[in-house]
Amino acid sequence: MKKNRILFFIAAALLALVNGCATHAEKSAAVTTEQKSSPSSEKVVQHSALIPAPRLNPTNTIWLDRHARFVEQAKRGGIDLLFMGDSITDFWRNRGSNVWNQYYAPMHAANFGIGGDRTQHVLWRIENGELDGIHPKVCVLLIGTNNSKDDSPDDIAAAIKKIIGDFHEKTPETKILLLGIFPRGPRTNSVAQSEEAAQRMKTIHAVNEIISKYDDGGKTVKYLYFGDRFLDADGKIPKEIMPDQLHPSAQGYQIWADAMNPTLEQMMAAR
Repeated sequence: MKKNRILFFIAAALLALVNGCATHAEKSAAVTTEQKSSPSSEKVVQHSALIPAPRLNPTNTIWLDRHARFVEQAKRGGIDLLFMGDSITDFWRNRGSNVWNQYYAPMHAANFGIGGDRTQHVLWRIENGELDGIHPKVCVLLIGTNNSKDDSPDDIAAAIKKIIGDFHEKTPETKILLLGIFPRGPRTNSVAQSEEAAQRMKTIHAVNEIISKYDDGGKTVKYLYFGDRFLDADGKIPKEIMPDQLHPSAQGYQIWADAMNPTLEQMMAAR
């Protein structure tokens, strides 16, 4: 049964890739070609943040299996609050579990976060059943940090806008609590890591500036940013808050909840 389910999603994923590639080829903005001095050094840059895509690995079906379980969970219904995102959301299951159980489990919350996901993966998951059968009052959406190395701020922001649009198409009564992308730092003290982290933060700041404008006064979307609460007086991320400079610790998840809950509770009570 499980094998058939995984094979089904692999087939669906391959079909989505074929269709996505066809659509992608029709849009001039989707692919840019940078010509170097020699034809052999042509560089093709894929602007993939906007194109729904699964994460396929011939030897690893974990991602598709998790997606399948989310689809099954959605079919059972009973979800009033949905968290959607990447590993930062996913880790509510472990590092943030005590905070989750205190605040969000009583709200009939579901966690549809998957580690490593980018905007294109969330788009694919939504388009392949993860919202079918549910009508959450609120979705807490946090996505984009994994795109920050390879994609432009405009593409990432446009992809987030598309995610919101997909939500409103499939479950129009759901309000989106859109979180600004959290700060991140270098994983090591190397020059290369520091430079990469600085560039990623430049992209993240630009994305947040754009997506903050998606706020329509809370009618359908409410933007909320509290990334500064993860920083110390010097603007650095303390290791006790984010040990790896990306994922919150238990203390970090408590900071997240304290900053978000007043807004979330208002949104949940408004319906």
